[in-house]
Amino acid sequence: MMARAFGLLLALSWSAPAFAYRPFDSTDAAVADKGAFEVELSPLSFRHDDDGTAWIAPSARLNYGFAEDWEVVLEGQAEHFARQRSRVTESALSLKSVVREGSLQEKSGWSLASEESILLPGINADDGAGFEWTGIASQRWDWGTIHINLAAELTRDQRLGMFAGLILEGPEDWPVRPVAEVNYQRAFSTEEETSILLGAIWKVRDGLAFDLGFRHAWVNSRPDEQVRAGLTFAMN
Repeated sequence: MMARAFGLLLALSWSAPAFAYRPFDSTDAAVADKGAFEVELSPLSFRHDDDGTAWIAPSARLNYGFAEDWEVVLEGQAEHFARQRSRVTESALSLKSVVREGSLQEKSGWSLASEESILLPGINADDGAGFEWTGIASQRWDWGTIHINLAAELTRDQRLGMFAGLILEGPEDWPVRPVAEVNYQRAFSTEEETSILLGAIWKVRDGLAFDLGFRHAWVNSRPDEQVRAGLTFAMN
């Protein structure tokens, strides 16, 4: 059913500008246009950590602009292992709003946004529910764009946590722009993670962009490696 739904979306024409925030863990201070859907989709990605090798297929984030400067977001991913049951993880339902229009909205200065997320239980993983609030600041210059994320979290196992992320992008008018991301995440008394991602975004046209990223993380000093590939498209 999900595959057929994505196939239908891909068959439709794209019409709204896409600001891909794939392949990142952080996000930008922009939302989908009012009345528009934006889909961030990875049909197939790869991860290797202490749990072994996992194929992630698919990972999806669905954004709908239901009002001016507001969107609702549903996201999650399916992970598949050779010797373990498949699972659905990273599920969340979010409400995101632009609280100050700036350079991402073709105005001057910093764009500021707020995102409130309910962290949903998964399937065969991620028991329980939690909550996360993220403050986002973005600024675009001729030479590139920067996005800063700061978040406070109540994890699914009811522990306090925090997240800090920084995205750097090359010039917006380059067809293929290099990107990088550095993150720090901590669930107090249980887990600490630092990660770096290097990649590129290829903007094919307004409303369609492809991405590729290589991410290396240290989770409690243990390595976690990922290859992320996907696309972002939008439609009215």
